[in-house]
Amino acid sequence: MDDKISIIPLGGASDVTKNMYVYEYKNEILLVDCGLGFANETMLGVDLLIPDISYLKTSGKKIVGMAITHGHEDHMGALPYILPELPSFPIYATPLTAEFANSKLNEFGVTQRVQKVEFNGGELKIGSFTISFIRITHSVPDTSNIFIKTPVGNFYHGSDFKFDLTPYDGKKTEFKKISQAGDSGILCLLSDSLRSEKPGRTPSESKLTMAFEKAMEETEGKFLVTTYSSNISRLNQVIHAAARLNRKICFIGRSVIKCKEIAQSMGYMNIPKGMEVEVKNLRNFKDKDLVLVVAGSQGQENSALTRIVSDEFKEIKLRPADTIVFSAEAIPGNEISVNSLIDEIAKKGARAIYSEVSDEFHVSGHGASEDLMLMMSLTRPQNVMPIGGTYRHMVAYKALAKRQGIDDKNIFVGGNGQEVVFSKNGSHFGRRLNLKNVYVDQISGEEVESFVLMDRQKIAKEGVVVVICEVEQETGQIVDNPNIIARGFPSQDAQDLSKNLSRELRLALSRKKEPVTNWIYIRRLIGEVSEKHIFKAFRKHPMVLPIVIEV
Repeated sequence: MDDKISIIPLGGASDVTKNMYVYEYKNEILLVDCGLGFANETMLGVDLLIPDISYLKTSGKKIVGMAITHGHEDHMGALPYILPELPSFPIYATPLTAEFANSKLNEFGVTQRVQKVEFNGGELKIGSFTISFIRITHSVPDTSNIFIKTPVGNFYHGSDFKFDLTPYDGKKTEFKKISQAGDSGILCLLSDSLRSEKPGRTPSESKLTMAFEKAMEETEGKFLVTTYSSNISRLNQVIHAAARLNRKICFIGRSVIKCKEIAQSMGYMNIPKGMEVEVKNLRNFKDKDLVLVVAGSQGQENSALTRIVSDEFKEIKLRPADTIVFSAEAIPGNEISVNSLIDEIAKKGARAIYSEVSDEFHVSGHGASEDLMLMMSLTRPQNVMPIGGTYRHMVAYKALAKRQGIDDKNIFVGGNGQEVVFSKNGSHFGRRLNLKNVYVDQISGEEVESFVLMDRQKIAKEGVVVVICEVEQETGQIVDNPNIIARGFPSQDAQDLSKNLSRELRLALSRKKEPVTNWIYIRRLIGEVSEKHIFKAFRKHPMVLPIVIEV
């Protein structure tokens, strides 16, 4: 039987976040990335989503290691939730990525650590796999693509990237290494596809510094910037512009402070002495002398920016002379919360600058169509597999691949859970794993079952009715009037419900004349009578919770 490699996306293929990929050879598994997803407004009480690792637990195969491509939450944020569920194995990442990951693991009390690998560190042998890290430009320093050698063939894992020829930190893409990987033969290129619909190339980060400086000059009050906390280059650009205009800088919000401290400790960020001020000392400076770097670019409910805009941050008050720059795009699913926050800023009379009104303050970290086709030209793969995008992005990537002369049968658009099998004799789709959504409550860190989410959605849409009945054991009759608590109903409807449902319940139980021997039946009867009455009277299906007290 021919040797084969299976690739199974557990997340990140047909969705933008939750990136996690299984490379499987015989009895060995190599994992690439371990990312979070973010809840939308329909996922009530849920903060995060994580990949479904049921297959890793039940396959009986050995996980020989993991490589992490870069320090964004959607590629490494699930580590503290997933590592405790799996046997221990080595994890590798470039220096800043490893520091971000280890800080997160330490925060959650997870003892396992990510090992730092330098870009010039050569190859790493991990079981039957040999991997090397190739520097690529993205919106966080130390981003890498992973070149993976296997007994079957070579794979190029081209996670999030763009080709920025003038990156702000001066650390350019290692084009020579990408080309050398192509020269060695690539069985399959897995490529970022998020901006495959966009024509042309993604602009360079370097153009943003002058835009920040100009906007600061025009602002008579405080200048606030919000971006992804891990976008160290963007933070450095804001620091540079503020320094030229003699403004003090203050970092606000736990995530941005943590990333700033890590970047400083590793030499990725240098703040001139005396320039940074703490929140408690802001009152000692005039608004026109301040730049605030604030966490909350996605409109998160409890973020520093949301609290400032809502007047819940006692040290900072938003004023009409202030400017707030959103130097980040809304992650798909966050558009409503971001737009709501911008509306609140407008009500305060402050100036908000965001992508819809100006493209001078943010450029994507993902390559547009010409970047993606250049990657195909450099690697010259036999097969391609788009990742890191929604289904429409993967389909758009397929069209780009065809333009590069790649045959339809060598382009694998499968989605999460869809195995693709590669051998020296050809490649094809394999089995499909039945992956489930895994929801996490960030406060408790516990998984939230899907039925719990359904209950929450039902309560939010239809309301909840608690029916408390005292039932006499000897006769099976209701003692006194039931206590009915209705939530999600207009007050008059709630009053009518309490009065009329009491009568219905008394009537239903009046047919019983003997002692109660099955309390489960009584509870179910009260629930069924209540549900039928509520639907008949109000055309609603609330959650009904019958509570029976034995008397």
